[in-house]
Amino acid sequence: MEQRTGQKVIVIGAGMGGLSAAIRLACAGLSVTVIETQSGPGGKMRSLPSVAGPVDAGPTVLTLRSVFDALFEAAGERLDDHLHLISQPVLARHWWLDGSTLDLFTDPEASAAAIAAFAGPKAEAQFRRFNALSAQLYTAFDAPMMQAAKPQLGAIAWNALRAPRAWPALQPGLSLGQFLSRSFDDPRLRQLFGRYATYVGGAPHLSPAVLALIWQAEARGVWGVEGGMHRLATALAALAERQGVALEYGRSVRRIERQSGRVSGVVLSDGRVLKCDAVVFNGDPAGLLAGLLGNGAQQALPPSAAHPRSLSAWVWAFAATPSGVDLTHHNVFFASDPAREFGPIARGQMPDEATLYICAQDRQHGPPSGPERFEIIMNAPAKTGEPSGEIAQCRARTFPQLARFGLSFDQPPPDSALTTPAGFAALHPGSQGAIYGRSPQGTLASFQRPGARTRLPGLYLAGGGAHPGAGVPMAALSGKHAAEAILSDLTSASPSRLTDMPGGMSMASRTTGRAPSR
Repeated sequence: MEQRTGQKVIVIGAGMGGLSAAIRLACAGLSVTVIETQSGPGGKMRSLPSVAGPVDAGPTVLTLRSVFDALFEAAGERLDDHLHLISQPVLARHWWLDGSTLDLFTDPEASAAAIAAFAGPKAEAQFRRFNALSAQLYTAFDAPMMQAAKPQLGAIAWNALRAPRAWPALQPGLSLGQFLSRSFDDPRLRQLFGRYATYVGGAPHLSPAVLALIWQAEARGVWGVEGGMHRLATALAALAERQGVALEYGRSVRRIERQSGRVSGVVLSDGRVLKCDAVVFNGDPAGLLAGLLGNGAQQALPPSAAHPRSLSAWVWAFAATPSGVDLTHHNVFFASDPAREFGPIARGQMPDEATLYICAQDRQHGPPSGPERFEIIMNAPAKTGEPSGEIAQCRARTFPQLARFGLSFDQPPPDSALTTPAGFAALHPGSQGAIYGRSPQGTLASFQRPGARTRLPGLYLAGGGAHPGAGVPMAALSGKHAAEAILSDLTSASPSRLTDMPGGMSMASRTTGRAPSR
């Protein structure tokens, strides 16, 4: 696209946050270059090869699709013209070792009926109360927390005061696990809804009760991506290129340069120096604190922005033919006791007995014929080292456990199909293997994630480690916040607010699009 300003932005990392920021900045007329270490886009939204085609080895659930509809709309395009999203009426199928199963649905009445058949009329009534409460929590926190560039505590407090049903979940120090114990008599339902803490990298008994709202985000709709979630990353990268963004893969940034106390450019691993007016770091903030991009960037954040660390995972990504149980797209096979999972994890160890999530990638339209693609996720502590025999131990915790439920595969996956916490640490330097950035555990943890702006002028953050937090749509929203902060800061610093003169900038509106600014 035609560039209407002389201002340049370097985006480090082609994950959801980096691509989102790059697209919006390019739409505003800035010159944007994305530097990505890997050979393609996506960051944690990655895939591995298999006999059935690329299999997802990262995020598997797409919620809040309106975030991506808005991103394509900002570029004058439609998401549906580039991706086929498949609405999933069944949110997930849940399995317990006592032989019970439960499907939950996007339709709350269908979920209520399923819970009544599963655990009786009292459990149904408890679910209806929980569903109503989580809806009020979601409403109270959506605009001032998730959609805002930084948490607006006053608006959150005001919204909470207007939602008395939500008050029980807002008690200081109340964990999600404690709140669910008060909400449900059936321990299986406590275990099920407690899993939502792990969606952002926390344990239910240590994470705040307000995370109950994550259920509501998922209940409002889940979509599958035809071909796999990694297709979303490639679609965003293609959209960025159509807006004029330069994408450089297989490159890394060695250092962020400063001049007169602000960002002035980056030095690449090949020695090239790229001058710029701003840098968006789409990586784990812990990497900055570790000094991976130089001393200036290291001082740009307080340690509390990235520590303590969230959970990690052992992730299998492979193709095989299953037998024994009727899988849907998203499946959860629960351990007999959450303490046998989260107790060892808290001590930095592998679970004694794991709860296993399985994404049956090819079951978006029903069971296929032939080998299918699977992703199996087991929660793990964040760590950088890989103990001897860890792969064999993980295999022993995974497939015999599934066999207890009656699920088997015609062939075991190779060791290369497993990504360990140490593997994630290598893929994402400075992360210590944590997948979700800072831990969500603690009453105020959500308010301690860093926002888009840092202490170093010209350096901005995007990605799951920044506000509003982990998850595919949240990371994309962080990119939106970073782009808006850059546009605001560069505009306010210029002598002429909307011009094409040096130091100024002109912004395209949705109505004028790419037409030259007057």
